[in-house]
Amino acid sequence: MQRFFLLTSKDLVMSLCLFGRAVSWKTPQACRRHSTYVAKMRYLFELKEDDDICRKAQSSGMFYLFHSLAPLLQKSGDRYLVPPFGASDLERFLGKFGQDAQKIEQSVLIGCSDQLEAWFALDLGLGNPSGSLQKSEMETQLQGSFTELRKALFQLNEKDASLIATAHSLLHWHECHQFCSKSGQPTQKNVAGSKRVCPSSKMTHYPQMSPVVITLVSDGTRCLLVRQSSFPKGMYSALSGFCDMGETVEESVRREVAEEVGLEVESLQYSASQHWPFPNGTLMIACHATVGPGQTEIHVNSQELEAAGWFSLEEVVSALRKKSPPARQQDGSIPFWLPPKVAIAHQLIREWVQKQSSSSDLV
Repeated sequence: MQRFFLLTSKDLVMSLCLFGRAVSWKTPQACRRHSTYVAKMRYLFELKEDDDICRKAQSSGMFYLFHSLAPLLQKSGDRYLVPPFGASDLERFLGKFGQDAQKIEQSVLIGCSDQLEAWFALDLGLGNPSGSLQKSEMETQLQGSFTELRKALFQLNEKDASLIATAHSLLHWHECHQFCSKSGQPTQKNVAGSKRVCPSSKMTHYPQMSPVVITLVSDGTRCLLVRQSSFPKGMYSALSGFCDMGETVEESVRREVAEEVGLEVESLQYSASQHWPFPNGTLMIACHATVGPGQTEIHVNSQELEAAGWFSLEEVVSALRKKSPPARQQDGSIPFWLPPKVAIAHQLIREWVQKQSSSSDLV
């Protein structure tokens, strides 16, 4: 059955406010009746599509600073914060190092506040072969330290970690796409950094994420955790791997489990997804998978993994209680530990524990 809706004059104003490009974001009072989320998404869309509007937003926006893809952190008590800087403060800072305000054009848009204050990220170390912007001198001036991203993610709250991860991926993508893959000619970034255009081939290049499946395998009473050689010492996580061209998520999960540990998945369930900045900006697609009780013998693919094993509920609960990463023991060894809360692998493992245990006190 078809349904028809009548629009009042107020409804029409709100519709124009949201969808009409000729209507200013600042003037219609009716816009405020829409959700904050919708207002933010529409505003960010305008910033990405209109260079003039984005430049204006830069003048009143806030900037998060990086050096060679390492974010600037400031310590506050026992916590670390990601300090934002206003455009005027940033211009004065750049002037001290012999740089003009045009360097701000190299920034990328990473979000906005509920009050529609735009947020940008700027890397002070990229595209600077002369070395005039010295890292140590800048840290002194900014009263902070440029921290390698893997370390920074352990020290930030979830909101800041997500923001910095987004900024890192965008900055890295632009660093790696200075030239067109078709013509070989230089590409040009729009002000927001939402795309690069090749004047020669007329191709438009957009930032992309690579899909990765991350899967926690269970045999009903235990879960399978693995180690890659690149992991911090002692850390185990869920099994993960890139999706191959043409695969569905389900096919990727089954192939990765078979390839890396020699097990065949009987069933799987989607959990959630997360952007992750490593290695070069990925979309982590998290799933739970089960194998048959009689099909649990692990055959580790040494080309992919350093180790893999089944862990009991008690072992996993104990690891969840540990600080990440834990301190070395007296004999110099590092106890088994799990990814931090900011990683979706942590969420997968915690979900499994909650399903296994009837007592929430365990976690």
